[in-house]
Amino acid sequence: MPYDVEKSYTVLIRDVHLAISGHIKNKLSPFNLAPEQNFIMMLLWKKDGITQNEIGERLGKDKTNITRMISNLENKGFVRKITCTDDRRCFKIYLTPAGAQLENEVCPVMEEVGQELVDGISAEELVLLRRLLSKVRDNASTPTLSNDVTVTPDSIITANL
Repeated sequence: MPYDVEKSYTVLIRDVHLAISGHIKNKLSPFNLAPEQNFIMMLLWKKDGITQNEIGERLGKDKTNITRMISNLENKGFVRKITCTDDRRCFKIYLTPAGAQLENEVCPVMEEVGQELVDGISAEELVLLRRLLSKVRDNASTPTLSNDVTVTPDSIITANL
């Protein structure tokens, strides 16, 4: 049976990701925030003064991407970077007053987005959705899938709808 891209779960999940990202990007544009930058801001709103490395670990992003995103946030006046006193290679990231103020504006918008995305989906379906997506994420994070199928860069693992 030939590979059917139109029935691929991986393509569907990618399409959902792109649609959600686009929707969030539109909602955040009045605040001059990109979706990825917003993740950093949300971490800082929860705990200000975390290190650049902590941010990278929490978001699963490499140092280069985190450095670029923090630099952009710094240029926008939302964060400031302070060298750690015990290690000059380490930087702690702090909110500026403008960055702290954004929390009051952005969080309600993100709550609204969350509601828009699940409109028409029951509480039971949301529980199931979370469970199934968690399984997919865990499977994608595991080097070997069930039935001893090894994932390699050249392999494409899909299931048909």
